[in-house]
Amino acid sequence: KSYVSDRPVVDAIADALPATVLLAFTAMSLAMALGLCVGFGLAMIPGSALDRWVLGFAALGMSAPSFVMAIVVSWLFGSVWHHWTGLPMSGGLWEVHPFDGPQLAWNHLILPALTLGIRPLAVVIQLTRNSAVDVLGMSYVRTARSKGISSFRLLTHHVVRNALNPVLTAASGWFASMLAGAVFVEYVFGWRGMGLLMFRALEQSDLPVVLGCVSVVAVTFVAINMLVDLAYGWLDPRVKLSSAN
Repeated sequence: KSYVSDRPVVDAIADALPATVLLAFTAMSLAMALGLCVGFGLAMIPGSALDRWVLGFAALGMSAPSFVMAIVVSWLFGSVWHHWTGLPMSGGLWEVHPFDGPQLAWNHLILPALTLGIRPLAVVIQLTRNSAVDVLGMSYVRTARSKGISSFRLLTHHVVRNALNPVLTAASGWFASMLAGAVFVEYVFGWRGMGLLMFRALEQSDLPVVLGCVSVVAVTFVAINMLVDLAYGWLDPRVKLSSAN
């Protein structure tokens, strides 16, 4: 039980975990969707000015600490540009209206998901671009290109599937680490999830809650990596052959 609230740790985590999973899933989905499109697009124009600029911003996004980005994003979009965005600086998934009662507040999800997705977006862009450039330089791709296959068909039929392995590995690691990395983001935005629960437990030296949160993150990390290992067999048939041998 919790030292502070005398509540079972399982119940406290069960109440907070869905909000964190929703936040991490939204952030990772945005990062993957945008990162794959941008990465494959840059692979078709390597060395161009746009390629260098985007990779530069990606490097900046990878190096920026999450708590700094959370403060900057909250201040810019929730305060300075609030009359354009209409987004609040903080808030949880549910808000209580005086007449309508509890209601879902999806607009509270936008800024924390955007902040949490910045670093994985930068990683996915770089990995996708570099992996696709390597695949485009292989002999079978050059042969297909010499036969007059269009760039779009070349990308969708020969490059995408073969370039996804490193991206999938990074995505699995980032999704699990988001559950732990959401601590500062949830604290800044007031998102009532497992990260905020763990932050308050650390403040109050509530060790059972801290250990419970860490255990959930560890189990999630192992489970996701096992699922990714199974997905490798679908993405790359050579994995099946090597395991069979």
